[in-house]
Amino acid sequence: MAQPPSTEFCLVLVTTPNETCAKSIARTLLTEQLAACINCLAVDSFYQWEDKLNHDHEFQLIIKTQSQLFDELAARLTVMHPYEVPEIIAIPVTAGAPPYLNWLRQNTRSSLAATPSAPAMQG
Repeated sequence: MAQPPSTEFCLVLVTTPNETCAKSIARTLLTEQLAACINCLAVDSFYQWEDKLNHDHEFQLIIKTQSQLFDELAARLTVMHPYEVPEIIAIPVTAGAPPYLNWLRQNTRSSLAATPSAPAMQG
């Protein structure tokens, strides 16, 4: 049974210019416990930029985190991201399997906790 509606968790969408950038961002956010899980998908993006239609091959990150960490996560992304105007969009998770949501909670830090020291991730 799904957990009742809540906004304790959110999915954050971020596009990156290439796989190397996507993996670097993912590793950093996971090491700093700003996210519990991040999916990285190859996508074709079509968008308007400076009055011109553009098409690029990008990598979409789907970041699972606690909503209370969004501001800190967005600030971290803004520093790390190479785009002038990076996509940083949060979508509330209104329901989910309780065991998964508990796992997500246990694998992200409290917004008041200090950034943990974590070993370098192997890739």
